[in-house]
Amino acid sequence: MAEYDEHPAYPVGLRLNGRRVVIVGGGQVAQRRLPALIATGADITLVSPSATASVEAMADAGEIRWERRRYQDGDLTDTWYALVASSDAAANDAASAEAERTRTWCVRSDDAEAATAWTPATGRSEGITIAVLTTTSHGRDPRHSAAVRDAIVEGLRDGTLAAPHHRTRAPGVALVGGGPGDPDLITVRGRRLLAEADVVIADRLGPRDLLDELPPHVEVIDAAKIPYGRYMAQEAINQALIDHAKAGKSVVRLKGGDPFVFGRGMEEAQALAAEGIACTVVPGISSSISVPGAAGIPVTHRGVAHEFTVVSGHVAPEDPRSLVDWKALAQLRGTLVLLMAVDKIGAISRALIAHGKSPETPVALVQEGTTAAQRRVDATLADVGERVVAEDVRPPAVIVIGEVVGVGTGPEPAGPLDAEPLEG
Repeated sequence: MAEYDEHPAYPVGLRLNGRRVVIVGGGQVAQRRLPALIATGADITLVSPSATASVEAMADAGEIRWERRRYQDGDLTDTWYALVASSDAAANDAASAEAERTRTWCVRSDDAEAATAWTPATGRSEGITIAVLTTTSHGRDPRHSAAVRDAIVEGLRDGTLAAPHHRTRAPGVALVGGGPGDPDLITVRGRRLLAEADVVIADRLGPRDLLDELPPHVEVIDAAKIPYGRYMAQEAINQALIDHAKAGKSVVRLKGGDPFVFGRGMEEAQALAAEGIACTVVPGISSSISVPGAAGIPVTHRGVAHEFTVVSGHVAPEDPRSLVDWKALAQLRGTLVLLMAVDKIGAISRALIAHGKSPETPVALVQEGTTAAQRRVDATLADVGERVVAEDVRPPAVIVIGEVVGVGTGPEPAGPLDAEPLEG
């Protein structure tokens, strides 16, 4: 075993595309390291009599070659980089010795001081790779490396480490789904784009708390107060996006939930495309699944519901503008999730019952889901209209109709058990 070398390691990025890489051992270390190595385009051979299920799946997919045997001398011939990570100490020593003879850079998971290379704590953000190695007078400190890595990556992702005078993002518009309301539920990419924005055009239902974090120079426009009147509001929003983008600004259209789930995001994307303006779509967590989840309601559950349907309730069933087949929905055995339906729920419940849905079907209304003001009101399809009035339920609220409403709050509803496991 080599003595500890107090000289610092020399950082370098290996270009492994098309070059031979050998992994000795198919356990958890290989499982963690392989995805990044595969991404480099390396020609990877795994030498191990066994492997985890995930590593085996990589071999089955043709991403790596798997030689199902123990390490043998000569396995590192013509190899540029080796990762020795088996549970066999003698095999690790032998592979490490071969790497030394053949001048192959070699990482060892069981004995870092016997290796010729170390794996840094790495993270990635928008095309930037962060690699951190720390050493002390007593040796390496991987936990410190990981903590420093995490701090840097988080800073890049949320914009706190952004360099304003060296920003690489070109002018244009990002349609960002802000999630259901809790500011922590916006995506990492959405939060970073917010930090880089010159102009933010925000919906009333977007995560408002995030606006307080914006630098003073960022212009924040309330989409609900854009002029030209109620029936011109969307056209005015489109025009504001176009005007600011053409002025060379980086614009974020901050929307609640997901931009394409009842959010008119495609209308805005089409308006921008017609003007030749670059548009990035950042999906968001839809309130249709996140708000019920926050209230303890799964939209699907084994033996209870195998499907869920998300419906806009802003138009009543008897309205000629309605595009919803309420008769078909009443026949479904799964879960119905209604958005924008608080003031129409009485009419909707009557239509569902008229088309055969049981009046005793459980209903839950979750108001201001995922926020500090969240509250849940339970009802049945027969009395939900009355309950909304009696409990003064107001928008925004997500309405869940189906047996899943009782799954998290009482005994599991009776039903046949599925023979197959469900995903997730």
